[in-house]
Amino acid sequence: MRGLPLDQGTQKLAPPQPLARLRPDRVLAVLLLIGLASFASPGPLETAQDLVSSVVRAVKPLPKDPHARALALMDQAPVIDGHIDLPILARWYYANDLEAFDLREETRGQVDLPRLRKGKVGGFFHSVFVPCPEDVGFPVDSDSNFTSPSFRVRDTLEQIDTARLIIGKYSPDLEFTPTASAWRRAIKRGKVGGMLGVEGGHQLGASLSTLRAYHALGVRYVTLTHTCHSALADSCGSSEAPLSTRWDGLSTFGRAFVREANRLGVAIDVSHTHPKTASDVLSLSAAPPIFSHSNARGVHNVVRNVPDAILRRIGSMDPARRGKFNLSEDGERGEGWGADTGEADKVVPAGDAIVMLNFSPGFVSEYPGGEGRRADVQAMADHADYIGRLAGREHVGIGSDFDGIEAVPEGLEDVSKYPNLIAELIQRGWSDNEIRGLTSGNILRILDKVEAVAHAQRHLLPSYEVFEGRKDLVKHDKPPGQ
Repeated sequence: MRGLPLDQGTQKLAPPQPLARLRPDRVLAVLLLIGLASFASPGPLETAQDLVSSVVRAVKPLPKDPHARALALMDQAPVIDGHIDLPILARWYYANDLEAFDLREETRGQVDLPRLRKGKVGGFFHSVFVPCPEDVGFPVDSDSNFTSPSFRVRDTLEQIDTARLIIGKYSPDLEFTPTASAWRRAIKRGKVGGMLGVEGGHQLGASLSTLRAYHALGVRYVTLTHTCHSALADSCGSSEAPLSTRWDGLSTFGRAFVREANRLGVAIDVSHTHPKTASDVLSLSAAPPIFSHSNARGVHNVVRNVPDAILRRIGSMDPARRGKFNLSEDGERGEGWGADTGEADKVVPAGDAIVMLNFSPGFVSEYPGGEGRRADVQAMADHADYIGRLAGREHVGIGSDFDGIEAVPEGLEDVSKYPNLIAELIQRGWSDNEIRGLTSGNILRILDKVEAVAHAQRHLLPSYEVFEGRKDLVKHDKPPGQ
């Protein structure tokens, strides 16, 4: 109560002055500060403290030096990385024994608490990944019915358990944040927030019940495929072994999956997918899809990166960018996927999407066998600039793939080095708001919209769709044994 005006005769709080009684110059100043605060804030203003912080941000000058400015902006909007494979490190090196390593010290990977703090990280998606069945000796599902027993669901549950145990063990620093608003609150308290992402449709066992169980355990996005096709959709394969389509994009069951994920509030991740799969999702999903860790084919032509036509389609959601595109002016010179089918002009019902930059050198600038430019900060920034030019800078984020990659770009060796990329983009002319969007504002906006769709669909019943290849789950007219 200190510092508030008092009526000296009654010692009661004096009523606040209406704006009409204030001097016009003071009214203008207050309105200007509120306007600046709203403009400067990367997310919704939830408390009076938020307003005060935003006013200070609006009037306090930022350093001019690019690296110092990067750090100041990242204090305001810390990095939320769309794809970190910390649970993989725990599984591969330590058989999920969390007592065998300590995140409070430097790990043998690219992620630990000291480096997260140095890199101005406000959170990340813990990728819960297990390999495609054929990669570990099970039958090749792309030639079968995608129901061969492979223990992939069991192994995914182990990885979900590991991710949640990591967050719990280091709870003074880490926090599970099941919603975008919870993530914002955690960042304000100085915590490193986190959601879970399942990196492959093969990890569902061709079951929507599995999707619902994963969501209940904290999964907030599912990647439709990894390097293998799944019961849901077509994969692009890998640079060494690109795949032809099997389903021509989404399967019938995959379409049911997209609708159920929308209902639950699980984002659809189309990294690793064939472009036709990504196109189908952009056309079908009511909630914005994500590329959790992908780059641009127009900069580096490998199958894992996003074609120009898809990037232009994302950009066409902005009326200022909408129109017939001359793809021959882009990196693929009009010869990439979707250039001859009008892909770039197709509608995106969700009205939003995000492409999050992957730091794996093979997706940045290098080719197998040592060919190509050495991946570095500048090459990574080239992808950010390119995606920003075609899709819009409001549709760019960071999805490093740290702890899931062995090689790294020069200057981006671990999570402590994010400021190097931000400083490079500042030097290239990215505005303060564009930087705050890249680091975390854009992905939080997407999550808000995914949650809003789920809220709007809360009246819908769960889907009981059964994958066409399942022979073990059919309806019967007679009791068992008759």
